[in-house]
Amino acid sequence: MTFQDFNLRAELQKAIEQAGFKEPSPIQKEAIPLILAKKDVVGQAHTGTGKTAAFALPMLNMLKLNGEVEGLVIVPTRELATQVSDEIFRFGKYLKIKTAAVYGGSSYSRQLHHIENASIVVATPGRLLDLLKSGKIELNPDFVVLDEADEMLDMGFLDDIKAIFEYLPSNRQTMLFSATMPNAIKELANKILYTPEFISITKENVTNENIKQYYYVVDERERDDALIRLLDYKAPSKAIIFCRMKIEVDRLNEFLNAQGIKTKGLHGDIPQRERENIIKSFKRGDTQILIATDVAARGLDISDVTHVFNYHIPFDPESYVHRIGRTGRAGKEGTAISLVIPAEFKQLIKIQKSVKSSLINKEIPTISELKSKKQKSILDTILSTKVSTQAIELLELLESQTDLSTAALKLASMVIENDKIKGSEKIGKSKKEAELLMKKAQNEKKRPRDRGRRGRSQRRY
Repeated sequence: MTFQDFNLRAELQKAIEQAGFKEPSPIQKEAIPLILAKKDVVGQAHTGTGKTAAFALPMLNMLKLNGEVEGLVIVPTRELATQVSDEIFRFGKYLKIKTAAVYGGSSYSRQLHHIENASIVVATPGRLLDLLKSGKIELNPDFVVLDEADEMLDMGFLDDIKAIFEYLPSNRQTMLFSATMPNAIKELANKILYTPEFISITKENVTNENIKQYYYVVDERERDDALIRLLDYKAPSKAIIFCRMKIEVDRLNEFLNAQGIKTKGLHGDIPQRERENIIKSFKRGDTQILIATDVAARGLDISDVTHVFNYHIPFDPESYVHRIGRTGRAGKEGTAISLVIPAEFKQLIKIQKSVKSSLINKEIPTISELKSKKQKSILDTILSTKVSTQAIELLELLESQTDLSTAALKLASMVIENDKIKGSEKIGKSKKEAELLMKKAQNEKKRPRDRGRRGRSQRRY
């Protein structure tokens, strides 16, 4: 199946092809025809499965383009509001539609101006309810989407969402998307949707087959050295490193920059304007490595992230799926790498069982292996480089002062000197050591704590 099978507007098809999308994802295959048939839809699918396109494409296809706000998308965070707004704008650019991202912490007057000129508004619940209650805006959308509904529930937005729907027309088409379906979300769906069609993309579909998943077993003290070695060896063109806490993001960002690895940190305590600039810099490619918490990276939709690193594996499988879903997007291949200490094996086993995919254990490359790879890379670069006039002139100057062999050695030494390898020869556990530790964790059973005490029937008199 291809996107052409949906018979979308030519302007949309052009934008889809330009974005490099080939085949629709499972959620897109299921949702797009139902939304085009003007059905209310409840979709259960995780981040990274293509949900935004699943509701944005059919919504854009049905717009009347009458100069009014026809679509409203409600999302949990500022970052997601910006990301979804940007993606909808990208799909609708040949329709010449405008979108408005509406969230707290930004100028009211500026956002009101954007809403006046928008066909689709993407908003966080707090700011949207504030604007509706104060009478600053009136919305009469044909399409309403609740995205990441369970995340909004976790953030305490449920009452705000219910209040928002009091201001919206009843003759609307409503779509709700959520990674999980707790009872509160089911009750909300029953209240705000009219005889909806239910779609569930199961966990078997969630882990993208384009993502290669690896884990490396290290001791706690080796995490930093292991990360540097892997960044050096993998040489990602664009990567996200996930940390559990803001303090870890700050420390790791400072540490890696001190090692000459240019990174930027992203978490909730960074001012909004600065966060937006960091995300834009990452999207443009000015920043190659982003260090982020789960919350800060939620909704990041950047199709060319080549690697995701879990500095610590997350506490739950849902977060793991969310994290690795940042790579391997739009049909491209991606790599997910997790650093794991033996004490975290139970979490790793839980993740593997839940996502129904096996993570392959690998060894951290040694200095010798890294040297060998770098030499090949340097050789390939030299052989593929075109000879310039300036290079010929420089070589002639070198020939007048030394022989060609010595000149070549000196130039090679310059290149190697600028690319020194740090750390120990060997970092982390071998595959055999990791396998034994994993078996021990798998076979470990809870033992009764008798501590010398005996049951009544076992007492000796």
